[in-house]
Amino acid sequence: MRTQLCEQLGIEFPIFAFTHCRDVVAAVSQAGGFGVLGAVGFSPEQLEIECKWIDEHVGDHPYGIDIVIPGKYEGMGELDPVKLEEQLRAAIPVQHREFAAKLLADHGVPELSPEEKHHELLGWTAATAAPQVEVALQHEKVRLIANALGTPPEDVIEKIHASGRMVAALCGRPHQAAAHKRAGVDIIIAQGTEGGGHTGDIGSVVLWPQAVQAAAPTPVLAAGGIGSGMQMAAALALGAQGVWTGSIWLTVEEAEAPPEQMDSYLVATSNDTVRSRSWTGKPCRMLKNEWTEAWEGEDTPDPLGMPLQGMVTMDAVQRTHRYAKSAQKVAFNPVGQVVGTMNEVLSVRELIMKMVEEYLEAVERLESLAPAD
Repeated sequence: MRTQLCEQLGIEFPIFAFTHCRDVVAAVSQAGGFGVLGAVGFSPEQLEIECKWIDEHVGDHPYGIDIVIPGKYEGMGELDPVKLEEQLRAAIPVQHREFAAKLLADHGVPELSPEEKHHELLGWTAATAAPQVEVALQHEKVRLIANALGTPPEDVIEKIHASGRMVAALCGRPHQAAAHKRAGVDIIIAQGTEGGGHTGDIGSVVLWPQAVQAAAPTPVLAAGGIGSGMQMAAALALGAQGVWTGSIWLTVEEAEAPPEQMDSYLVATSNDTVRSRSWTGKPCRMLKNEWTEAWEGEDTPDPLGMPLQGMVTMDAVQRTHRYAKSAQKVAFNPVGQVVGTMNEVLSVRELIMKMVEEYLEAVERLESLAPAD
């Protein structure tokens, strides 16, 4: 189970855990995996606080940071974050804001005070992700920076490499894996459509071996629908050097989630997710609810492109998290189809050990099928 990436990063298990919760990042890395903090939603100042906390709680173990610089988005080329936000804000039609506000009001979701509101544009562009990269590179234990959408810009890859870190990037198609390789990406994360968050439409078992072939000899992590050691064994059998997981960390003991959101995940089945553009502007897998259905109506506004739609919905993201009890029917719950197996709350360490044991059992089962010499 100890792959090349384990040796390179100094980790025990090739289990990479994407999460927006710093407690989960630290716990995963301490348990022998590799925690990755999602930086979208954090200002540079907030990210500095998060990284400093992780540094103090992760021990001698490494961790990573995940940023979002899409390959294409509205406002590309503008590198001043203040000017970009002004430009994008002016491009948002009034009816989109009114529609989002009415959905929240109709469901009785209280408004936030001015002090509680964040900037609408946090991450999602080169202009806003660049300061996040600068913060990450100031922390020695950050050994990997991943880009969630598209090949990272050339200057970003060069800066990360110059600091001695590795670069990773997600993809949902084989030709994207090849493009990452040509750009000098060190680790390619092939995510099937079953995964949570932004995904393509190719299934994991089909995508993984194609991405491995397209990216060779660059190592590939398998993502999309992985929640057990059996699935991890399948991924390694198909040529991956590890697994990139996200959804399964939403229901661990260390996860920072309102009880109502946790309950939504624990009772959901694998049929309860949908790929929708209603929150970010790009297809994103989440629990379907009255919010996702409302944006699909024939007489409702079409979701805008990224990052405009995310600016429209930033207020809703904050309010449905802050007032989770009253917002269950319109909350943003990104999660993959593996949610159907997420029906018990374990600690991070217990979940990792469970996956490792299942992996070993799967390997032994396969070995028992081989003919004796």
